[in-house]
Amino acid sequence: MLILRRAIFPASNRLLIYFEEDVYTTIAIHYKKLCTFVLNFEIMSIELKNIKAPFFIGVAGAGMSAIAQYLQGTGMSVSGSDRFFNEGKAGDIKAKLEAEGIQCFLQNGTGITTATDLVVASTAIEDTVVEIKKAKELGIPIIKRSELLALIAASKKTIAVGGTSGKSTTTAMLFDILTYAGLSPSIISGAGLVSLIKKGKIGNAFVGNSEWLVIEADESDGSIVQYHPRIGLLLNIEKDHKELDELMQVFETFKNNSEFFIVNQSNEHSRKLSAHLVNDFEIEGENLGAGFFATGFQQKGFKISFDIEGQHFELNVAGRHNMENAVAAVTAAVQTGVPLKTASEALAHYEGIYRRCQVLGNKSGIWVVDDFAHNPVKCAAAIKSCQPVADKVVAWFQPHGYTPTKFLRSDFVKEISEALRPQDEIWMSEIFYAGGTTTKDISANDLITDIRASGKNAYFVEDRNQLLENIRPHLQEGNVLLMMGARDPSLEQFSKDIYERL
Repeated sequence: MLILRRAIFPASNRLLIYFEEDVYTTIAIHYKKLCTFVLNFEIMSIELKNIKAPFFIGVAGAGMSAIAQYLQGTGMSVSGSDRFFNEGKAGDIKAKLEAEGIQCFLQNGTGITTATDLVVASTAIEDTVVEIKKAKELGIPIIKRSELLALIAASKKTIAVGGTSGKSTTTAMLFDILTYAGLSPSIISGAGLVSLIKKGKIGNAFVGNSEWLVIEADESDGSIVQYHPRIGLLLNIEKDHKELDELMQVFETFKNNSEFFIVNQSNEHSRKLSAHLVNDFEIEGENLGAGFFATGFQQKGFKISFDIEGQHFELNVAGRHNMENAVAAVTAAVQTGVPLKTASEALAHYEGIYRRCQVLGNKSGIWVVDDFAHNPVKCAAAIKSCQPVADKVVAWFQPHGYTPTKFLRSDFVKEISEALRPQDEIWMSEIFYAGGTTTKDISANDLITDIRASGKNAYFVEDRNQLLENIRPHLQEGNVLLMMGARDPSLEQFSKDIYERL
């Protein structure tokens, strides 16, 4: 390290040392590495076997509730709180958590006691929350959800499913295949499996009897880089939450941390991170030579079929993107020793996941579909998946978050406009605001105005409670009404109400 000069500052008699600019950079880099090391050391000092009574702040969230249920299923005494409990907006999640033996509290600090040995906070929880303050006062370790999931993943033979779209579906499909094959896996996901929901559960977690664990690895907060899975599965990379160059770096770290890595060769960005082409998969198109290749895609109604290496597959789901998800799940399953035929038999019984092209029913000749789609690519895929079913698709979308909507504005306009046929329609209501500090400098109507300028049928209804009376004249027998949106816990019931009143 080159020291240019030393000087004594008269007022304080302190020694000042001046460095060249590149040395400052070196110091900054090493300081960041030191901070990361200290953080990792603190996390590593927490051992799962020593945790008895963890408390989750934000336990009603999809990611948090999944880990809470998983740990409860392993024998821990889990408790948690959520601001939605305070506001009465948690739906039946609170009841389902309590049915699993998880104690639920209002977010007021009463749930954290001297018996609590770990506090888990979601990324949305700020340091000003009363429970964070109380945990610090009591000297209870505090970690993020992703850090805890990394600890869990490190204790198992983990398959981590990453990508900007399709993670929950692929995770569920892979879990079903491994379960059908008798491998008794566990799962921690961001969405409930219909097969588990039917049993009265939230459905996003299950504790199996083997060392295999399937997890949904999230890139939106960068937490995916913390996992070191046995198998890393990369579905796709598209602009979502972050710019492409930043996402590429995140997923490259995911690749380097995986013992065995699989990518989707059909995605122009993910294919750049391929470790070995023979490990990868692709769907019919360019025929890039991946080890697993799907052909013969067909969709009839809400069912699809295709072939992988001569093995026929039929699934009760819609959309070409779901073929892609299925091929990804099959490719990973084969690496655990599951034959293609077994995978085909398993997926024939796949029941889907919560709010992913979930068909609510047909009323007055109109199909109503509820979907979690919330980024540009997902919205476009959801619209396209309904087009083989109907001559006209009438889609409604409620964006969430002012900052992400503004960040993805041009992408939403491009993807949705290109997906819509001349006869199709897109409707939007105002952006869902989940609270917190933000600048409300964009409206869903801005997206609608842009889409309409592209020549497509686009309509804005600010208050979604006025949607049905406005949209009804645009619907007729043989149409599909597609309801899209995420993060807002009332969306499921809203879609059901629209269906009932149709």
